[in-house]
Amino acid sequence: MALAFEKMHGLGNDFVVVDARARAIELSAALITAIADRHKGIGFDQLAVISLRGNADAHLTFYNADGSTSAACGNATRCIARKLMDENGTSELVLTTDRGTLLARDAGDGLTSVNMGQPQLTWDEVPLAHEMDTLNLPIDGGPVATGMGNPHCTFFVDDVAAVDLDEFGPRHEHHPLYPQRTNVQVAQIVGPDHIRMRVWERGVGVTLASGSSSCATAVAAARRGLTGRKVQIDLDGGTLWINWAEDGVWMTGPTMTVCSGKFSDQFLDSI
Repeated sequence: MALAFEKMHGLGNDFVVVDARARAIELSAALITAIADRHKGIGFDQLAVISLRGNADAHLTFYNADGSTSAACGNATRCIARKLMDENGTSELVLTTDRGTLLARDAGDGLTSVNMGQPQLTWDEVPLAHEMDTLNLPIDGGPVATGMGNPHCTFFVDDVAAVDLDEFGPRHEHHPLYPQRTNVQVAQIVGPDHIRMRVWERGVGVTLASGSSSCATAVAAARRGLTGRKVQIDLDGGTLWINWAEDGVWMTGPTMTVCSGKFSDQFLDSI
């Protein structure tokens, strides 16, 4: 049977979205990595599958470009939330992921907000290899560890542009303190409510933006006393607004649906 998809992005953090609400769809690791190929496939930072589970409006499952899974993907969650709200004619909905239950709402002016849940702040929640202070990791640069349903390692630097992410990112993604690997952020404090950030995503590489990384960085900065709990984060692809509120970490930003289509039989048969 034909396999349909949509291409979306949040600030250039791009996704292929497969809708499995009407019928179950099995995606092999080989197919996922073939779709991720930006020359021979469609290309994406993450692939998301929409399904139905429980009483939520939809359940989302995320895959990285290398075929590995991720419990959270903030920008994809916002993009799909916008799609579903437009379909349903609603301004609020409930989504579930392997991270948990997430509330999404229309923030007005074309923006979409998602509550990414409470941050995970203890070593075993992140998770890290053994007990330690997550606010000051024993790694050069003294980064902060945060869990947002996926692990994060945030370095605060004087100039994010001076960091060679192609070398810095993979070196820390595979650090032995992170048994599940980690997303890596370099963040520069611009002001008490303003951060400039660049990101290396686990299983992907350098990306123009990352929602869960933005949430983790905002939490890390607030815990360090570098900012308040409500910040603007400027990424290579644009701006997100993060609010670490009582009920969780809210992320707000724009979304874009680029196109929809179907994978050809020739492509699927080649896998």
